Amino acid sequence: KKKGLKACMICADIGSISVSMCVFSALEEWAGLGSIADYLSVLEYLLWVFTPLVIVFILPFLIVILIYLSILFLHVYKRKNQLREAYSNNLWDGARKTLATLWDGHGAIWHGYEIHGLEKIPDKGAALIVYYHGAIPVDYYYFLARVIIQKGRSCHSVADHFLFKIPGFKLLLEVFSVIHGPQEECVRALRSGHLLGISPGGVREALFSDETYPLLWGKRKGFAQVAIDAQVPVIPMFTQNVREGFRSLGTLRFFRWLYERFRLPAAPVYGGFPVKFRTFLGDPIPYDPNINAVELAEKVQLGVQSLIDSHQQIPGNILRALLERFPSKHKPQ
Repeated sequence: KKKGLKACMICADIGSISVSMCVFSALEEWAGLGSIADYLSVLEYLLWVFTPLVIVFILPFLIVILIYLSILFLHVYKRKNQLREAYSNNLWDGARKTLATLWDGHGAIWHGYEIHGLEKIPDKGAALIVYYHGAIPVDYYYFLARVIIQKGRSCHSVADHFLFKIPGFKLLLEVFSVIHGPQEECVRALRSGHLLGISPGGVREALFSDETYPLLWGKRKGFAQVAIDAQVPVIPMFTQNVREGFRSLGTLRFFRWLYERFRLPAAPVYGGFPVKFRTFLGDPIPYDPNINAVELAEKVQLGVQSLIDSHQQIPGNILRALLERFPSKHKPQ
């Protein structure tokens, strides 16, 4: 009887295993996979495909994180030195220089950042600096840092209105003298003897320009009128490979429509590639009372375009820009 009972139990176990195998096989067939190994290989393939994509879209957010860390530092610095604020007119000099050192270090490590023609920036007195706008103008941040460190002076900047609506940015914009661009305020800054940086292409150029580096200035001439009213020279500026560091999906029609319809700069930016950055400053265009804003705007645009033609291979190439990080006999043209 015991032997018969054991045999029955074995048969029952075999039967349950068979049922389980049948159910498992049915699930495999329903999922369209031959085996668990196939399933794992599909997962592995998906990870292999999507991991690089995730990384290139995450890196731009790291720049935003670095900006917020800079803001956090300013808040800590302000609290630590709040008693000194009443007695010093230069409370923020130490903070600016500290952040400039951090950003300059980031530029040197991640992009091997170089600047050519810094001697064209006056040690004293005003000048309007006009530059090409990358998808993320991190090159301009490096430029500001280098001016603070090597020239010992800060550069005021003009930024789009939406930047002033981002939570937490107010303190950073105030400390680094960023304004939203009324002509009167720009003229006032220049007449006070400050440097002022502006990109006529602005957000439109940031989102919708591409690796062929077109200048998207339209018929903008306000910046030229500012230079004329303030009677200051204009210095063109361009950074080599800035479009290879970060790129935008703004060339897709949907994002272009979204911006034109609602002025919403929602085009995703990807990249963060450690490509070589070289900033070039052109010869200053002196104040000339005999030309109007339209003529000066054309002259400045030709100056920036000349820098692009001289120092940027068109179309830009990410791999080539990465290889430029390695030592070579490259000499700036």
